[in-house]
Formats: sequence, structure tokens, C-alpha cells
Amino acid sequence: MVRNFSDEPVSPALVEQLLVNATRVPSAGYSQGFAFVVLTDPDQRRLFWETTSGPEWRGESESESLIRAPVLIIPLAHKQAYLDRYAMPDKAHTPLSREDSWPAPYWDIDTGFGVMLILLTAIDLGLGALFFAIFAGESALMDALGVPAGYRPIGAIAVGHPTAGELSKPELSSGRRHPTEVVRWEHW
Repeated sequence: MVRNFSDEPVSPALVEQLLVNATRVPSAGYSQGFAFVVLTDPDQRRLFWETTSGPEWRGESESESLIRAPVLIIPLAHKQAYLDRYAMPDKAHTPLSREDSWPAPYWDIDTGFGVMLILLTAIDLGLGALFFAIFAGESALMDALGVPAGYRPIGAIAVGHPTAGELSKPELSSGRRHPTEVVRWEHW
């Protein structure tokens, strides 16, 4: 994850590649209940930051480097698309037409797969990216962007050219856990 962006624009062709890859994710029942709103216009990005964060945060030195990201992508999940898909005749034999029957919210999971493809594609293209939560102003932002009812953001992605020397660094001094601490073979 990159948190410090230069203000160098990202070419539209690179942004398009991020999104093409994001739409190729697996989708439960081929429901495809996801969408992405891309903000590249400075006024739209300003709207995003002013709607989702307070002036005290925007004035911090840490936020200034993030706000410079020339691309913001808002991944949206659409739960009803999954419920509707699993109510169709070819899926009606499953209990998944009811929200409480899903073992996990696949609308969020599938949208998250799209986020991961954006993050990985950004690295492949020599860009930096950061996935982060939207803590405030979600409803006002969705209204301002004209997002149809039923779509909900699972977070946001900042994309841009990382500043010189900016690499992904663990925030904890202990660093990333070793695979032997996380992966178990055949049993725990």
C-alpha cells in the first residue's frame, strides 16, 4: 500500500487497464453485483475528500500526500443483485435468495476481489495504490455522485505514481508475519 503520491497524472490507458482487470473477478452465480466509480477530475476528488473527511484530517501532513493521488476509485457492492440472481429458476434450488442464508456476504467478497485486482494491477503497471475505509459521509457522497440505490461502497482506492523511494512498509516494527505462522498444512 502506498500512502504518498506525486501529483503526476495517471494516463487514462493505465486507469482503464486497472478497471478492465477489476471486472474480470469471480462472481457468485455470475451475479456481478459490483461497480466502480472513478474520480479523476480534481473537483470530484475534492468533493470526495470534503465529504468523507473533516478539515482537521485534511490539514495533517500525512493526509496531504494521500490527497495528491490523481485517481480515486470507489468500489461498490450491490447485495440485491445476488439475492435476485439466486431467486432465478436455475438457482432457486439453493436457499441463497434470502440474505440470512448466505454463509458470507459474497457481494462484498466479490467486490473485494475487484479491489485486489486493482491493487495488483497497479503494482504491475508501476503505480502505487492504497485501499482505505470510508468512515464518514458515505450517504452524502453516494448522493453527490448519483449512485443508484442499493449500491454501497466497501471503501475507496487511491491510485497514482508513488513519490521517489515510497515503498510499502509494515506499520508495526514486527513486520509481516512469516508464512509458517499463518499457513498450516493438513491440520492446525
